[in-house]
Parts: sequence; structure tokens; C-alpha cells
Amino acid sequence: MKLKQLEGHLGGLQQFSNPKVELEQYPTGPHIASRMLFTAENSFGDVSGKVVADFGCGCGTLGVAAALLGAEQVIGIDIDAQSLEIAAENAEDLELDMDFIQCNIKNLGWRASVVDTVVMNPPFGTRNKGADMDFLSVALKVASQAVYSLHKTSTRDHVKRAALQNFSASSAEVICELRYDVPQLYKFHKKREVDIAVDLWRFVPRSI
Repeated sequence: MKLKQLEGHLGGLQQFSNPKVELEQYPTGPHIASRMLFTAENSFGDVSGKVVADFGCGCGTLGVAAALLGAEQVIGIDIDAQSLEIAAENAEDLELDMDFIQCNIKNLGWRASVVDTVVMNPPFGTRNKGADMDFLSVALKVASQAVYSLHKTSTRDHVKRAALQNFSASSAEVICELRYDVPQLYKFHKKREVDIAVDLWRFVPRSI
């Protein structure tokens, strides 16, 4: 599937109708999501034929992209039941077979390498400090092949240090810097749209 075609499919997905600020729910736009998964597949072969988990899947955009690119199995995980309902509808509308689990990532309880690849747009940790690192820590424990994640560019040094020193990643590489368009979703947002610089990371778990 071509990048433009993938972005077109993702652009038609339902998104949050009533996002929850305490969960830092922001939609992953089709532009970023398509490039993230297209790169994972076409540059590294981490999607097609693989078991892919979408951590904090929200409305399922990243997981849907993985399924469209030929993942063998896609598991979407989120703490919010309403988001999972939308994600399931999005998968059904595109006739994709995906699995969903309602769970706090920190309580996932998976042992060792359960999936090949984890893809995620975790909370940036502005509301719940450290939430982004909680996601990354668990992802590196359960992925056997790679973890793809978006983090604020301003946290680059911190993310790299945590991944390599605290979470035992064997490598942590910024693949590219992207502009994340944050729409005016919440009352405290003063501007209609804000551009945030984010890094697309590829982490490789350390083999046990």
C-alpha cells in the first residue's frame, strides 16, 4: 500500500467525540500515523506478518495502519472503554480483524516478549508526570523486535537516557522529527491549533 493511500484510509477514521483531558487524549493525525507505520514497515520490516500492539490505542489509528500494512495480528490496548468502542467500529468499517483489551498499561501483566512490535503515541506526561516513561518501560519489556513511539522533541535527551540506562533498550534512534498538530479540544486551549515538535523514535529491546 502506498503512503498516500494509507493516509487516506486513516483520514476517514472516527475520532474522540468527548476526549478526556485527564488521560491526555489527543488524536494521532493521519499524516503522522501513516508515516510512522509506513516507515516501520518499509524501512525496517517491523509490521507485515508481525504481531503488533498499539499501546494507549485511543480510537485505533496506529493499530488500523498496522493492520492495513499486513500485520498478522493487531492488539489495541487502552484504559478507556469509549475509545475502544470507537476503535472497534473503525476496524469493522474497514473490515479489519483486530483485538482490543481494556487495561491500564502499567497493569498489563504480560511476561517476556509477547509481541513483535509495539507502536504508540503515549501521553506526553504533562498531566500525569512520567506517563510517557511508564508506557516506554512496559513496551520494551513485551516487544521482541521494536518499539515505535512519539515523544516531545524537548524531552529527547531524557527519553534516550531512560531507554538505554533504565529500560535496557539496546538502541534508541530518532528516525525523524515531525510536527504534531494539537487541535483546540479542551477549554484551557487558547489557540485553535498548536504545533508541537515531536520525535519519532525506534527502540530495539535488549535480547535476554
